[in-house]
This record gives sequence, C-alpha cells and structure tokens, in this order.
Amino acid sequence: MFPHAAPFDPLLILAAALALDAVVGEMRPVFGVIGHPVQWLGKLIAFLEMKLNRPQRSAAERRARGALTVLIVGALAAGIGFALLYALRARGWGWIAEIVLVAILVAQRSLYDHVRAVADGLDKGGLAGGREAVSHIVGRDPESLDAHGVARAGIESLAENFSDAVVAPCFWYAVFGLPGLFFYKAVNTLDSMIAHRSERYLDFGRFAARLDTAMNFIPARLSTLIVAVAALVAPGAKPFAAVKTAIADARKHKSVNAGWPEGAFAGALNLALAGPRRYGSELVNDPWIGQGRARATLEDMRRALWLFVAACLVNALLFAAIGLARMAV
Repeated sequence: MFPHAAPFDPLLILAAALALDAVVGEMRPVFGVIGHPVQWLGKLIAFLEMKLNRPQRSAAERRARGALTVLIVGALAAGIGFALLYALRARGWGWIAEIVLVAILVAQRSLYDHVRAVADGLDKGGLAGGREAVSHIVGRDPESLDAHGVARAGIESLAENFSDAVVAPCFWYAVFGLPGLFFYKAVNTLDSMIAHRSERYLDFGRFAARLDTAMNFIPARLSTLIVAVAALVAPGAKPFAAVKTAIADARKHKSVNAGWPEGAFAGALNLALAGPRRYGSELVNDPWIGQGRARATLEDMRRALWLFVAACLVNALLFAAIGLARMAV
C-alpha cells in the first residue's frame, strides 16, 4: 500500500510517541503560536454547527445535519491521516515525524499536569486555590465544592480521561494507524463540543455522542485492566479491588464507558467517586462508585497521580511488547 514500510513495527512508533509526550507535553511554545490541531478541528466544528444547527429546524433535520457534520469532520480527519501516513512512509525519516504527530494527539502529560495543578492549588492556595484550578478541568460548580469535593473532582477527571485521552487514541492508532487516530480525535472533539444534553445540542449531537460511545467501548474496559496492573506497583494501590469495583459499579455511571476507569481508580485507591454534585444551579444525584472514603484528600490526589503515571507506563509497555512480538514472528 505504501512506497516504503516503517523500519519497525508501528506499535513501537506509538511507544516512542508516548515517551516523547511524557517528556515534552503539550509543546506550548509551538502550539501557542499556530494553534493545536484539535483547536483547528474545533473551529471547523463550530463553523459547521453554526451553519447547520438552526433552531427553527425540526428535530429530525437537526439529527440528520448533526450526522452530516460528523461525517464531514471525520472523513476530513481520516483523509488527512491517510495522506500524511502515505507521505511519511514514502520517506526513510518519515517514522520520526510520525512519532511527533502521534505524541501531539495523545494527552497523557497534559492530563497529568492539569490534575497536578489542582493538587498544587489545594496544597499552596488552600480551598480557594483548589477551586480555581479544578474549574479548568471540570464543568461542575467549583464554589459548591469543599476540599474533599475538589480532590474527588480531580481524581475523577484523571480516571475518566485516562481512557478517553490516553488509552483510546492508542487503541485506534494500533488498529488503523494515523487515519484511525485522527478519526478518533475528530469524533471525541465532536462529542465534547456538540453532544451536550441541552435543547440546542440534544438532536444535533446525538450521532456524535453515540459514535463516541461506540469508539470508547473497548478502550474504557481495557483501561480497567491497565489500571489494575499499574496498581501492582503504585504505592498503596489495590489491583484486585480495582477490577472488582469496576465490574460491580461501572453500570452506576450515566455513561456506559466512564464508570470503568472511574471504578478502577476508586477501587485501587479505596475511594468513593462520582456521587451527588452540582452543575450551576442543577444538582445531579448520581450514585457513588466505589465502597471506600468519599472524603478524598490531597494525599489521595498524589496517590492517584502516581497510579496514573504507572498506568501510562503499563499502557506504553503493552503496545511496545505487542510490537516487539510481531517483529519477532
């Protein structure tokens, strides 16, 4: 299919990209000037939504136009991924550029930094510092959170996004290469922008929400196993409780996917996550996930960050091991 194949298995490119992301993170000096590719996608999605999601249209029309938006953005993203893959495989050094591209679209370091900022905010700025930091990563009302609520919110964001921002991009790259990774990031961005349960987006974003749910189904469950293995080496974590809690409590989450990584983190850390919380003026009475302490602390956040680092390492080693095994065959 390609003029030249990579000199080694693509999963080793993935492992190298994860290592690069762990070191350099978001590359802010570059993307602060030109914008991140996900931001470019976001501008396209916002433009299409403005043109196609008119309030005077019927629910059926808005669903159809929302599906069309997903197809346009997804096809464009996958097409760009395929074109880049073809161009890079035609050059002997192309694998180096591919490592950089994959590193740009995997957000393990960025996620770690944002959640660590919440822990640092609590540590150095008290409740006010924690609330300010957590407001950047969750949609709930930060003023309604006490210190335990801030800690829980940070841990929940870390757990849920471990699947969405780390495992799922890796999984779809492993299956379909750059086209699969680009398509997944497009769908995930669509879900975050137009799949809200509000009057404006309920119909327009329905197809995006369902496609994102489908694409995260396997990664969410794979993330549970990765967290459980990571708990073998993370300080004070419980590997068997991670699996047990995820299996028992994942279904309690309103998302068919998010409860799996949250359950794994809750079990591993002996915490209770989710539960009642406030979004603006709305109080959401969700059930607790996990049978441990609901009063999470700053120390629990530090333990969760250690577990996340270990899980990212296990994830990278998993794909590297598969790549090496395939090369040995």
